[in-house]
Amino acid sequence: MSAPVFLAEASSSSESGAAGGLAGFPAGSLYVLDGAEGRHAGVVQRRGVGEAVDVVDGEGLRLRCSIEGVEPSGVHLRVREVVEEPAPDVVVTLVQALAKGDRDEMAIEAATEVGADAVVPWQAERSIVVWRGDRAAKSRARWLATVRAATKQARRARLPRVDLAIDTRGLVERTRQVVDAGGAVIVLHEEAVVPLAEVALPVPASQDVAAAGRAPEVLVVVGPEGGISEKEVEALAGAGARTARLGPHVLRTSTAGPVAIAMLVQRLGRWGAADDER
Repeated sequence: MSAPVFLAEASSSSESGAAGGLAGFPAGSLYVLDGAEGRHAGVVQRRGVGEAVDVVDGEGLRLRCSIEGVEPSGVHLRVREVVEEPAPDVVVTLVQALAKGDRDEMAIEAATEVGADAVVPWQAERSIVVWRGDRAAKSRARWLATVRAATKQARRARLPRVDLAIDTRGLVERTRQVVDAGGAVIVLHEEAVVPLAEVALPVPASQDVAAAGRAPEVLVVVGPEGGISEKEVEALAGAGARTARLGPHVLRTSTAGPVAIAMLVQRLGRWGAADDER
């Protein structure tokens, strides 16, 4: 069974919710997991001496550790191994329309577990939910917490970025930027002719380029319960987006994104053999 994952405490200057750095803890060193994560490990989960745990920084660095003691100051860990997981050579981003209830949060939770690298809240034309003022801040905080919990559940070392909410005008502009940079924008639409499995994907970047944050991006756009309006589809297509369908069935807004992300990460080779027909 894989070891549970705990995130190093987030820095106060981080807007994305990314956790703190773990540099400077080589194999054999002692690391103290404190704060909320330390309390969760030692008090809530009652982790004991000798158990294996991983601590990640949200940016690809993983400390494989064993517990040496549980103290009021935190859980004392002996670092057994340091693993640096590579940056994605193609960034996969879910653009999720705001949805009523918790359907949008369900979508980003599952998308994080299957491998999304970033999520973007989209205030679509037909979104019933509206993020404004205090509600916007509280809603994004819930998204951050959802993605953080899903990252730990999936034992990931990289914490997906949660962007600020954008409207359709902002999404059109971002579509232009992604396409101009060599990426792709895919709008899931039930009337599309081309299946997602046949949409061409960007050429993966070298690891040096990926590590520098310049890897090409694939945006997967999912509409709200009422669907994406024709006006929005036309605007996004005009900026370079392509429409695609998942299959013969119409999925809910809470499931379409995770299914699409799973298909894409499989094609990109993260779950096995890569698709040779990118």
